[in-house]
Amino acid sequence: MSHFGVVAPPLFSHFQALQALAARLLERGHRVTFFQQLEAGALLRDSRIGFHPLGLDSHPPGSLGQTLRHAARPAGLAVRRVIQDMAASTEMLCAELPEALTALQVDGLICDQMEAAGGLVAEALGLPFVSVACALPVNREPGIPLPVMPFGWEDDPRMRKVYATSARIYDALMAPHGRVIARRAQAFGLPPRHGLHECLSTLAQVSQSLPGLEFPRQALPACFHHVGPLRVPARPLADDATWPVERGRPFVFASLGTLQGHRYGLFKRIAKACRALGVQLLAAHCGGLNERQARGVQAAGATWVTGFAAQAQVLRQADAVISHGGLNTVMDALVAGTPILALPIAFDQPGVAARVQHARIGLHSWHRSRWQTLAQRLETLLGDGSFAGPLAVLENQLQAAGGAQRAALIIEQALQGGRAVAVGPSS
Repeated sequence: MSHFGVVAPPLFSHFQALQALAARLLERGHRVTFFQQLEAGALLRDSRIGFHPLGLDSHPPGSLGQTLRHAARPAGLAVRRVIQDMAASTEMLCAELPEALTALQVDGLICDQMEAAGGLVAEALGLPFVSVACALPVNREPGIPLPVMPFGWEDDPRMRKVYATSARIYDALMAPHGRVIARRAQAFGLPPRHGLHECLSTLAQVSQSLPGLEFPRQALPACFHHVGPLRVPARPLADDATWPVERGRPFVFASLGTLQGHRYGLFKRIAKACRALGVQLLAAHCGGLNERQARGVQAAGATWVTGFAAQAQVLRQADAVISHGGLNTVMDALVAGTPILALPIAFDQPGVAARVQHARIGLHSWHRSRWQTLAQRLETLLGDGSFAGPLAVLENQLQAAGGAQRAALIIEQALQGGRAVAVGPSS
């Protein structure tokens, strides 16, 4: 039995995916402990998984709520606050992880790509580590736009320049975080580095995405594995837990995730679009709306409004899903074979939306689009049968990907064997 540590941003979607992976490792006899600020422990829903709090002085109770409020409204000056929060988290983890990992006798680390501290500290301590892409992979490659950019893919010299220029702009914006990475790498005696993409494992990298959802990649490392969604097996629900959808009328599910569920105006525009098309709509706001706002969305045209829904089950019922473009929701839609209307808001959502359209499994639109525009996009999505073929192709990739079970095997081989796990039959 080995003791594996997990280092990830304190975000529900990231913890949810890594918790599913941890459950598989627990089933294989290993011990798993998450390391983050105190309040992040509430994001874990499996009592078998250990949690070790850090940053009790720098990240006291109440600080996570403030961080999440910044991340929920990442516009204007708030973007700088999000970057400062990332930098502060990496700084804290780099300062406190070494002692904690040593004291708890951790044998290897599972590091979310979006938190540089995991890889930096693992290298400094000589611990084996793997990298997990819960969001779109941060691996960089000439001719491929960064995942946070809204560009589609074109094999064109002009667009290559656009991609390169946008990467330089991104790096300049992320400079506060880059300075922390550079300073800590130097203090640990590691080679110079400045970005997340320079803190990845050479043993194994696993991604929730699929080759068919990506732009054409040519330079991923040999140890990079597309494993598909990291999920715990869904429990079958009773028939009365499904929504009473009227047959003969399209049924659409709308979710904007846990961070963006407060977008009252967007939910109302989605509801108006569905009412104009005579579509049944279930809107799940993940606790982001109050009762008055929920009634307002229903008055605007939603058939049902709820805080939370059994997403995997609902997507199997739905004819289409309207989403913010979060990778978790998109992957769940692929599992259900449900076409997607992506309305990206921030972070890697524009990149996910661009890949949804590139893969021809859905459409995207600006999240501030008028309801009439949303109605036009949704009408196309519901009436155009051309999305079924690409969805079927990705369904075949999903069947072969292996999910959390395959990811656990890869991680076990890498961390226990201390050697790179290349893509192939043995991976």
